[in-house]
Amino acid sequence: MRVGAHPAGAGGGEGAERRDELLDLLRGYGHEVWTVEGDDPADVHRQLAAAFDEAHDDIREIQRAAREDGDVERRPWPMILLVTPKGWTGPHEVDGVLVEGTWRAHQVPLAATRENDAHRAQLEEWMRSYRPEELFDERGELVASLRALSPAGTRRMSANPHANGGLLRRPLALRDFRERAVEVTAPGASVHEATRVFGEYLTDVIRDNPDNFRIFGPDETASNRLDAVYEVTDKVFAGRIEEVDEHLAPAGRVVEMLSEHTCQGWLEGYLLTGRHGVFSCYEAFIHLVDSMVNQHAKWLKITDGIEWRPPIASLNYLLTSHVWRQDHNGFSHQDPGFIDHVVNKKAEVVRVYLPPDTNTLLSTMRHCLASTQYINVVVAGKQPSFDWLDAEAADLHCARGLGIWDWASSGGDDPDVVIACAGDVPTIEALAAVSILRERLPELAVRFVNVVDLMRLQDDTEHPHGLSHRDFDTVFTQDKPVIFAYHGYPWLVHRLTYRRTNHHNIHVRGYKEEGTTTTPFDMVMMNDLDRYHLVMDVIDRVPELGSRAASLRQEMGDTRHRARAWTREHGEDIPEVRDWSWTSEAPARGDSPSTTANAASPTDDN
Repeated sequence: MRVGAHPAGAGGGEGAERRDELLDLLRGYGHEVWTVEGDDPADVHRQLAAAFDEAHDDIREIQRAAREDGDVERRPWPMILLVTPKGWTGPHEVDGVLVEGTWRAHQVPLAATRENDAHRAQLEEWMRSYRPEELFDERGELVASLRALSPAGTRRMSANPHANGGLLRRPLALRDFRERAVEVTAPGASVHEATRVFGEYLTDVIRDNPDNFRIFGPDETASNRLDAVYEVTDKVFAGRIEEVDEHLAPAGRVVEMLSEHTCQGWLEGYLLTGRHGVFSCYEAFIHLVDSMVNQHAKWLKITDGIEWRPPIASLNYLLTSHVWRQDHNGFSHQDPGFIDHVVNKKAEVVRVYLPPDTNTLLSTMRHCLASTQYINVVVAGKQPSFDWLDAEAADLHCARGLGIWDWASSGGDDPDVVIACAGDVPTIEALAAVSILRERLPELAVRFVNVVDLMRLQDDTEHPHGLSHRDFDTVFTQDKPVIFAYHGYPWLVHRLTYRRTNHHNIHVRGYKEEGTTTTPFDMVMMNDLDRYHLVMDVIDRVPELGSRAASLRQEMGDTRHRARAWTREHGEDIPEVRDWSWTSEAPARGDSPSTTANAASPTDDN
C-alpha cells in the first residue's frame, strides 16, 4: 500500500495518531506491516529492497509450513506500507505554487509546455533528471547492462503463464446434465426448485474438478439452494472454527464473503490464472460489481484480438432470489437491471439466459461452464416452480435459444396473436393466460413462444446469437400482435427488437419499479404482468375481438380487483391462482409455485 506523505510546511501533515490508526487497521486485516518511508530516492530504494527480501522470506516460510508440515494456522501476511510524497521527484513548484507532496501532483503538473517557455524548461529538467543517456544508447535502445537484468523465458511478466491464464486452463470435466435432469411426464405435471437441482449437478462438477473450480458468493450458497455441494466440499475459512460452525474448513471449493465486489475480484483473478468458477448472487445486489464487470468485458473484447493470449474460462453469473420472488424481503431486493447493464457491452462478449424451468437451467449452465471468453448472465428462481420440458426437449430448446411451444399453442400455423415470454415467472403467467384464452375464446389462434437466450431477439448483424429478420418474422410474424411477458424492464425488449419488421406490434409487460413485501401473484399484478392483464392485452390488440370479448375483458379486470382484496384479507393468493396447473396432473398444493408453497429449506431467508 502506498500512502502519500506531506512535506514540512505543506499543511495536512500526517500525525502519529493517524499512522497508528492506519497500522491498527492493516493489522486487523491480518497483515504484518513493513514500513518504508522517506523522500530521498537512494535511501527509499535501500529500504524497499530490504522490505521485499523480508516479505518474500516470510511468504516462503508460510507456504513451506503449510505444504510440508501441514501447518495451516493463520499467520499474518506481510504488507509493505510505502510512504513517499505525492508527485515524488516531479516538479517541486510550478509558477511559484507547491506541487510535490500536494493534491496538485495528481493533476497535469505542467499544462502549458507548448506556449510557456518556463514550463517547457521545467519539463526538460524533469525528464533529464532520469539520466536517459545512462539508460539508452545512441540508437535509443536499452543499454546492454540493463537488458541483461531482464528475466528470460516464462519469468518475463508478459510470458508468465500465471499472467496469461489461457495457457494453463484445462477444460472442465463436465458430465451430461441429463444425469441430474428431472423427469417430466407432461408440461407442468411436476414441481422442482431449479437451483436446488443445479446444486446437485455442481456436486459432480466439484468431484470431477477438485483443483480448478470454485463457487463464489456473498454468503448465499445455502439460501440460493446450492447447498448440496456441501456433501463434497466446505466453505474455505481462514479464521477460528467453532463447534457450532457448519461446513467451514481451512480448505474448500466454496468461497463466501458478504461483499459482492470482493467475490467478483476473487473470481476474476481465479479465471485470469487459468481456472473456472461461478458467481451465485441475489439478483438485486449484483449491481455492486457493475464497474468491475465493465472492465472485465473490455479486457475480454481486447484480448479476443491478441493471438498470444489463449482464451480463459467465461465469467458465469447465476442470479437467483430474483425480482418476482421477494416475498419476505420486499422492494429493496427487487431490481432486474443487471441484464440491461450487461447488454450494453460488446456483443461478442455478453450472453444472457432466462431458463424457464429446471431442465433448461441445467442445460444452460452446462453450456456456460464449458464456454470461454464470455460473460454469461443466467437468471433463475430458487422457489418451487413447474417443470415444462423433459431433458431432450430442454436441450433442444436451449440450443435454439427461442422456440414455439406447440403444446401451448393453438389454431395452426396462422396465429391471431403471439404470446411470448422470457423468464420463469413470466412463463407461468403467459401459460396461465393462454389457458384462459383456450377456454374462453377457443376460436382464437394463439402461438406461444418462449425465449431462453435473450440475445436471439437482436438481429444477426448486431449479435452473434441474433436471428435473421427472416427467421424472426417466421416465429413472431410480420403483422400480428405480440404480447411479450418479460422478466426485467420492458424497454430492453424494445431496444433489442426495434429493427424488426413487426416491432410496432410488440407490446411488452415487465417490471415497472412497483414492489413491496407481498405475495407472488400480487407482485406480478402490481407490474401488470399477471395472467388476467395479459388476457386483457390480447383483447385490446387483436382487432377481430373488439367488443365481442368485452365481457371477458371486464371479468379479467374484476378478477384482478378480487385477487388484490383476497391477498389483503388472507395473506395469500386467491385459490384459482394458488392451485392453478397447466395439466390435469396437478401437483400437490404444498408444491404449488405460489405463496403457499412449502420450501424445502425451512430456515430459508428468501
